[in-house]
Amino acid sequence: MPDWKPEQYLKFAAERTQPCRDLVSRIAIPNPRRVIDLGCGPGNSSEVLAARWPEAELTGLDSSAQMIAKARGAHPAWCWLSGDIAEWTNGQDSFDVVFCNAAMQWVPDHQDAFPRLLARVAPGGALAVQMPANFEAEAHTLMRAVASHFPDTHSVREWFTHDTGFYYDTLAHLAARLELWSTEYIHIMDGPESIVEWYSGSGMRPFLDALLTDSDRQRFTTEYLEAVREAYSARRDGRVLFPFRRLFIVAYR
Repeated sequence: MPDWKPEQYLKFAAERTQPCRDLVSRIAIPNPRRVIDLGCGPGNSSEVLAARWPEAELTGLDSSAQMIAKARGAHPAWCWLSGDIAEWTNGQDSFDVVFCNAAMQWVPDHQDAFPRLLARVAPGGALAVQMPANFEAEAHTLMRAVASHFPDTHSVREWFTHDTGFYYDTLAHLAARLELWSTEYIHIMDGPESIVEWYSGSGMRPFLDALLTDSDRQRFTTEYLEAVREAYSARRDGRVLFPFRRLFIVAYR
């Protein structure tokens, strides 16, 4: 699992939280009693859930101790758990909303993990998941091309996300109702450096963590910036447009 840094991740808090808001708005559960935020990070997604359902008992879970510490510091009254999502799916107690924003792409074996997630949903409740779905986007193909220059990164697995058909086949026969959709967000960035900064807090983490020295990490970042600068043309005002596609799933029990 990548080494997450809350401050780095939150440099683009507005852009990272918007898909969370969009997902929460589509969950047709009026008054859930218990809500859990899997992969809650520094708590920005949990805040959206609390705003939607202020009376719900809210729990946040994340594998990063740094993220949990950041979340607990902001909201000490909420329940925060350090733990792995895959391990959590094997538990017994249920929640009215099982929510996961931009974390399941790091969890393997989705064919087994997603049915186990749905099994943790109380009858009448919902599983709601959002994941990046731009694995073949130019920013990622460039990242993999740069990684090919570094032997230490050759065994890195970026994401475990599949296409929408996979999730339909995995969940449709288990859910009372299933909704699937995707959205491409166009982020307006100050320049190519901002795209690299974005990924240094998320998608680049597996590669950077696999490198053994600071000099290799710096060289990786420099090479990636050069590639991004060539690929993403600046607009007249100097900014660049950064498309980012995301996949959404809401499965009801």
